[in-house]
Amino acid sequence: MKQVILDIPDNKLPFFMELVKNLDFVKNVDTIEDPSKQQILSELKTTLTQLKKGKLKTTSAKDFLNEL
Repeated sequence: MKQVILDIPDNKLPFFMELVKNLDFVKNVDTIEDPSKQQILSELKTTLTQLKKGKLKTTSAKDFLNEL
């Protein structure tokens, strides 16, 4: 089974979703929203706070690169 990712203009999404849902060979239809700048900043702030409090384990850049 294959997956396809498409960029659809917001104003055409309802039409496209209705079309795809009516195809009998399509098994699953999901939409993925891009996170807003506000969401990204909020999650980054939370993560940095957790790092400062020692709640998250970090690795050195050298170890990270060695894993690649």
